[in-house]
Amino acid sequence: MKKTFNIYAVCWAVLLVVFNLVAFLIPNEIMGTSKFSGNFWIGYAFITISFIGQLVCTYFAFKQESLKKFFYNASLISISYSATVLFVVVGILCMVLPFVPVWIGAIICVLILGFSAVSVLKAKAAVDIVGEVDEKIKVQTFFIDSLLMDAETLMARAKSGEIKAELKRVYEAVRYSDPMSSNALANVESQITVAFSELTEAITEENAEAVKKLANELVILINDRNKKCKLLK
Repeated sequence: MKKTFNIYAVCWAVLLVVFNLVAFLIPNEIMGTSKFSGNFWIGYAFITISFIGQLVCTYFAFKQESLKKFFYNASLISISYSATVLFVVVGILCMVLPFVPVWIGAIICVLILGFSAVSVLKAKAAVDIVGEVDEKIKVQTFFIDSLLMDAETLMARAKSGEIKAELKRVYEAVRYSDPMSSNALANVESQITVAFSELTEAITEENAEAVKKLANELVILINDRNKKCKLLK
């Protein structure tokens, strides 16, 4: 994400330079009035602030470590971009129309800035809530996800067809299990962990009889866990 943000920052800097060149290449006098009036500097100040605000908002989106969080923060970029367009329009009008009262330009820019700030904060809060839910789900599904990965690894290690068939039963039982976990399932999940550890040792020793026994035990424990999961819903 850092490399992508660096590219964006270069483009942002180029646009800021282009804006300044255009702003100061406008004729010094417009309709008989000096360009460098209060309106001009209000417009210039708020456009510059909008550029900086956009960079800050975009930085928060790009700094996310995962693509999923970056996707969630895409709305922040959209809000920042929209606010920048409005700032540019109002700012340019303030600069090129000297007859527009200073206080009108100031109020419009302040309103846009306030609306943009509130929108960004609301979007950020929503992103944080969704992110917390994702993290919670990730923790709650870790047991089954990890067990499924381990079962798949054991199947790959199995040498005989008989042992591989037993491991496939365990794998399928885990695969179709309810992924959500909770404190109420701690006891049965602990039993599953112990039984799976013993199964791993039996496979290492190539003890087909022990593998079959432990596979049956695991399937029963996993089914028992699934029944308790249904009771908790």
